[in-house]
Amino acid sequence: MRKRVLVKFSGEALAGEEGYGIDTKILKFIADEIKALVDNGTEVAIVVGGGNIIRGVTAAQDGIIKRTSGDYMGMLATVINGVAIQEALEYRGMEARLLSAIDMHEIGESFIVRRARRHLEKGRVVVFAGGTGNPYFTTDTAATLRANEIEANMLIKATKVDGVYDKDPHKFNDAVKLDMLSYDRALGDHVRVMDDTAIALAKENKLPIAVCNMFGKGNLLAVVSGDTSHCSVVK
Repeated sequence: MRKRVLVKFSGEALAGEEGYGIDTKILKFIADEIKALVDNGTEVAIVVGGGNIIRGVTAAQDGIIKRTSGDYMGMLATVINGVAIQEALEYRGMEARLLSAIDMHEIGESFIVRRARRHLEKGRVVVFAGGTGNPYFTTDTAATLRANEIEANMLIKATKVDGVYDKDPHKFNDAVKLDMLSYDRALGDHVRVMDDTAIALAKENKLPIAVCNMFGKGNLLAVVSGDTSHCSVVK
């Protein structure tokens, strides 16, 4: 059976210890982890956030910048990160294509779902940038939308934590990791996996979501290979 996954990286994670911008050491680590998937015969697509540069909600919080404009600024930030990831992938010897929901012909291809699928079938890593192309939608929702469009087997949210907890593990010592939870629990309890729109879209299309620590070497390959001991799964 064909293995096709979409990996969602947070923009903040690219910043490293600086907290802003792009740390090339992290780019190289990400590229190495993606290469392990490609070498394993997995078709890989990527969505990356833009929080290391600007977040639309934050930009618009004092009313000077409209929310719609702030969100478009955030979408542009994801394009910058997408270009960086594409470069890192190519540096490690992979073929990669950047597809943007906002037309930028000098930078990447326009998003067309059939084109994206064809790139994946040819063994290329596809980097989706520009979010959904619309304001008021998060990159989590964009990742779920693209995963469904390319008919991925799984959406992996690669983040800074090793899974989903019943409460914030940084604030509560008794926080319990949830190895498996249903879409309904994620929605009903507002467990911080992804935003509700993303989870509802995943539920409607029966798309499993695995949440794992992106900084654990080999974690992505383990999840794709069926080892979910280092992550939480929503299904």
